[in-house]
Amino acid sequence: MDKTAYPFKRRDIHFKSGEAFCSAWLYLPVGVERPPVVVLGHGLGAVREMRLDAYSERFAAAGIATLAFTYRYFGDSGGSPRQLMSVKRQLADWDAALDFVKTCPDVDGSRVAIWGSSFGGGHAIQVASRHPELKAAISQCPFTDGLESATALGLRGTLKITPVVIRDLAARLFGKPPVMVPIAALPGQPALMNAHDALPGYLALMPKGLAFVNRVAARVIPEIVSYRPGRRAGKVQLPILFCVSRTDTVTPPERTIAMAGRAPHGEIKLYDCGHFDFYLGQHFERAVSDQTTFLTRHLQAHPAA
Repeated sequence: MDKTAYPFKRRDIHFKSGEAFCSAWLYLPVGVERPPVVVLGHGLGAVREMRLDAYSERFAAAGIATLAFTYRYFGDSGGSPRQLMSVKRQLADWDAALDFVKTCPDVDGSRVAIWGSSFGGGHAIQVASRHPELKAAISQCPFTDGLESATALGLRGTLKITPVVIRDLAARLFGKPPVMVPIAALPGQPALMNAHDALPGYLALMPKGLAFVNRVAARVIPEIVSYRPGRRAGKVQLPILFCVSRTDTVTPPERTIAMAGRAPHGEIKLYDCGHFDFYLGQHFERAVSDQTTFLTRHLQAHPAA
């Protein structure tokens, strides 16, 4: 850690969302009274242990508190059945996280930003468009258009998954356990993502001792295809930073750049790295540095001297 950075502490917390709860980490910079705070949410099927701690540590060292949470039905958050993914419920989790930080006595609830990556990057656009009171938002390698991402999967891959979706919808109708589909797989295999870097990318983010639960209920696939949060970019009235991969295999960059360009107060930064490279190594260092500068400016945070 940089010698000029703030030390920080981390607390395990839970906040209520819907019928269950979300587990989260609250990072607090030591020596900063009621610091601004940024809420962090991850991508499709991911949990906060998959490198949200790395971003939180860097933001906290700059004098910014963070709340990094795991969606319901995943990881150590509550909810049943497990591995149930729902766009509507994940957006409700974001709202619940914002309600928590706005009333948390340890942070300044009037200086709040959001940070989302991949599928969470799409959520960040959607949430920012509905919460003009926020001070800033960051959307990293964002999922912006389900139709574009489905096209990237290809017709053959879509046809392989369709029978699984039908079986899972029937399971929901008759109250049976969900039928699962892999989140990531090798090229040519049926999954939500089967680009060459998808499965290795997920596995690279897992800390030692924690296994990647590589499955979600198949019923979410129609939701993913029809989810187009990038269309809300023009409704975002607050400063928003888009960190976009030039070679993204999961969220086609051309469509993302076009949608991000509609944000009235948007900034777009392009990176020569893949979708999963943002979280590690030199690409992480560049992205988190750009993001820390952006958050410090718009949250009026005071970095250590």
